[in-house]
Amino acid sequence: MQNDPIGLMDSGVGGLTVLKEVQRLLPTENTVFLGDQARLPYGPRSVAEVTMFTKQIAQFLRQQAGIKALVIACNTATAAALTTMQQTLPIPVIGVIAPGAQAAVQTTRNHRIGVIATAGTVKSDQYRRDILAAAPNSQIFSVACPEMVTLAEQNDLTTTHARSVVAANLASLMDKKIDTLVMGCTHFPLLRSAIQHAVGSQVTLVDPGLATAEQTAAILKTHGLLNPATMRGTAQFFTTGETAHFDTLASQWLDQQPMPAKHVSIAQLTTPMEVN
Repeated sequence: MQNDPIGLMDSGVGGLTVLKEVQRLLPTENTVFLGDQARLPYGPRSVAEVTMFTKQIAQFLRQQAGIKALVIACNTATAAALTTMQQTLPIPVIGVIAPGAQAAVQTTRNHRIGVIATAGTVKSDQYRRDILAAAPNSQIFSVACPEMVTLAEQNDLTTTHARSVVAANLASLMDKKIDTLVMGCTHFPLLRSAIQHAVGSQVTLVDPGLATAEQTAAILKTHGLLNPATMRGTAQFFTTGETAHFDTLASQWLDQQPMPAKHVSIAQLTTPMEVN
């Protein structure tokens, strides 16, 4: 059980930013990642549909890799399905919103916090609720930025066009006097440079991926699931999209040459499987 991998899932490749933090913090752990690029984006979809997708991916990762824990490395899926998955899976399930909200509360000085995310995450209101639960005197300003997800998936991160799109998406935050901005979509840390340029150096960016990796480590320790191995962990990758595109982005964003991703068809995810 301890040697079993940690499973991570995302609607696309943005969750690799969470995987990178998990690998950095837990270098002896084996991991398996699935990016559901064929059904991207999750943001405009209903809660029921995103929950169904999350269940399918969790079932696949358990059947194919025998994962010992699931990290929902997608804010939209966390908002839609975290509670359901925690209630139905016999393994620990970790989301990205609660760790990100807690990190924002610990970072802010003036209690004016911005949140940028997908439409689904903003509609869920989960970041605002979690932040207010920890710091009731906070003011939260949330903005849906679906175009920024597209930028990341297209690997358009530092061009003039990317900066223009990011600036336009964040324009409504400019007069809110925020001092902290939560990058509430796992794609957005890839656009950190353009985001920081848009909001200015006086605003501190919060990446929920780091806080999620820390929570994952703590939960695995509590459950006695940390891998005691001294060797470096291995990583497997699956995508419902084009493997060549995924491999290019993974090698660039993870700063390593990962194992080539294996393609998973939607039919494989939607066909009922036996899971122990």
